[in-house]
Amino acid sequence: MSKPELRVTVFSDYICPFCYIGDARLNRLRERYDLKVNWCLLEIHPETPVEGMPVEQLGYPAAQWQQMMTSLKSMAKDDGLLLSDHAFTTNSHNALLLAEAAKQSGAEVFYRLHDALFHAYFVKDQNIGDVALLRILGCAAGMSDAQVDQAFTSPKFEQQLKQYNLAAAELRVAATPTFFIGKQRLDGAVSVEQLFAAAEMASAD
Repeated sequence: MSKPELRVTVFSDYICPFCYIGDARLNRLRERYDLKVNWCLLEIHPETPVEGMPVEQLGYPAAQWQQMMTSLKSMAKDDGLLLSDHAFTTNSHNALLLAEAAKQSGAEVFYRLHDALFHAYFVKDQNIGDVALLRILGCAAGMSDAQVDQAFTSPKFEQQLKQYNLAAAELRVAATPTFFIGKQRLDGAVSVEQLFAAAEMASAD
């Protein structure tokens, strides 16, 4: 028996820890639905240098950062996700360009890269702003050298990222991840139960 199709739009970034959690939770919907996701790739810290910087320089008060990390580690554990202690952050722009280019090669290639980017950053502590690393990840996911090159040279991928930023502004997206399922909007790494409830409501419309 075929699963009902469910279309979801997600605003997300590969350096966002709550997007890492949210992605795993969204994947649970595949148990019941033929999930079609429109990934709107949104750069959350464009001011960060490509070489990265200590997380302390993001400007969060120490107490707030500690609370966020405690909450994040608890969620990751509950969802069975590996999560390293993260001491640095990096610029995600090049990773977003590569992921957008990977869409041209089909869902299988895109999702291999999508998963690899999250894994590289949150599990292996790698700098996903580094083009050399991104070339390795892109080719391992099934992209050709030419396709990887095009990600960083073709203006169409830059333009698409700009379109996502405009859409985020129009929709007043202020947090990542933000999910749009049917007529419902869910902000942040919401629970699996909330995602299933939104999916059921969308399917009933």
